[in-house]
Amino acid sequence: MTTPSAGPTDGDTEAQIQPIRGNDDVVRTRQAVRESAQRIGLSLVDQTKLVTAASELARNTLIHGGGGTAYLWVVERGRRRGVQVRFVDEGPGIPDLDQALTDGWTSGDGMGLGLSGARRLVDDFHIDTEVGGGTRVEIVKWSR
Repeated sequence: MTTPSAGPTDGDTEAQIQPIRGNDDVVRTRQAVRESAQRIGLSLVDQTKLVTAASELARNTLIHGGGGTAYLWVVERGRRRGVQVRFVDEGPGIPDLDQALTDGWTSGDGMGLGLSGARRLVDDFHIDTEVGGGTRVEIVKWSR
């Protein structure tokens, strides 16, 4: 598992760092994501999609990863602005990533959205996991 870089480049903002050690941290992460989405002018629908995906991923980081960290940036690519969130844990990793990304599959502990649901709610989704080496999930929601 690689350590996250300092963050995106090309004029992007500095990362907000949100430790995820308990339920209150999941709430704080969700609030930080919502504030960033509002700040860049995402529509209410896109804010809700991003916050829902981030909430699921933060909860996964806590429950399945044993805690970790969320890194949050406002990013710009040309005229587009977006919110990028990277979730990193040093937990057990995901032994069967294909199954975990299957629609309708859930471990039974989350909101029932699962990784596949979180992936559908955002514009960019990348996951890197290693059994025994943790998981890193990165999402971006772009303004329209």
